[in-house]
Amino acid sequence: MIIDQIPGQVDGELRQTLDTVASVCAQVAQRIRRGGIDENLGAARGTNTDGDSQKALDVIADESFASALRGGPVRYYASEEVEDVVELNPAGSLALVIDPLDGSSNIDTNVSVGTIFGIYQAKDEPVGSVLRPGRELLTAGYAIYGPQCVLVLSVGDGTLKYVLDPDTGVFRLVGPMGPIPEESTEYAINASNYRHWPAPIRAYIDDRVAGAEGPLGHDFNMRWIASLVAETHRILTRGGIFLYPSDARKGYERGRLRMVYECAPIAFLIEQAGGRATDGLDPILDATADALHARTPFVFGSANKVGRVATYFDLPEEETSALFGKRGLFRG
Repeated sequence: MIIDQIPGQVDGELRQTLDTVASVCAQVAQRIRRGGIDENLGAARGTNTDGDSQKALDVIADESFASALRGGPVRYYASEEVEDVVELNPAGSLALVIDPLDGSSNIDTNVSVGTIFGIYQAKDEPVGSVLRPGRELLTAGYAIYGPQCVLVLSVGDGTLKYVLDPDTGVFRLVGPMGPIPEESTEYAINASNYRHWPAPIRAYIDDRVAGAEGPLGHDFNMRWIASLVAETHRILTRGGIFLYPSDARKGYERGRLRMVYECAPIAFLIEQAGGRATDGLDPILDATADALHARTPFVFGSANKVGRVATYFDLPEEETSALFGKRGLFRG
């Protein structure tokens, strides 16, 4: 087994699938390390079925996962890089959703990228196997390809961290991740889109930009990596909040991140570590996507901070558009 100390309650088929996914993650990590020597992994490959820019490693990673899982316990495979759900094994009992390479635009700049995945019990119908509430996930996880290759995993009983041992090729259990710290001065959002955000999100960020002179009475630090796994890993480690809201631009009316294979698995991990994950108001894990590549606004992190975002949506419109000094009820 390539994963050291998988929780004992995990059955044989799920255990086998997790080990296969981890094996491919280790291969992808190795390929990334050699990318500047052997091939240009950041080379453009056009766009995927959802219209996003596609890199060479996006395709390589997707093909590697699908090939390794074929014939095993996974019946249905749903990937960001593939238009429809693919049947890998008619006799399989599981359905796997995956973003094979999250943050691939960062490859050429040597910034951390990753793989996000979730596993459900398969139903008879392929689409129905993956368009369902995230609370039905059996397990979720991600691999982050950074200074360390780390696998973060939950089977519904907390969130565990494994580090790939380069000498043995085994993901060694380091310990639990979480609970997510509640006290943090870090927030992550792409501030270049400020003018497009809904008023409650602008108001929330205005109060943090105001810092010690504003209603919150202290300064904050903004982070933005443009890699969902890297943002998640920082929040699991240090707390804080991540926001990718819907906005007024064409194509961003429902945000930009995908419910099925990005937001639901990450939300599962965040809640298992004691945090919260919402669309700004409602829990992500209670929602069901209406299409395989459907998008959703996404807010996650320390539970108290995510909860505070929802209170801004409850403010009267005149208060969300007022100067920060008039929102003193949000102090703290």
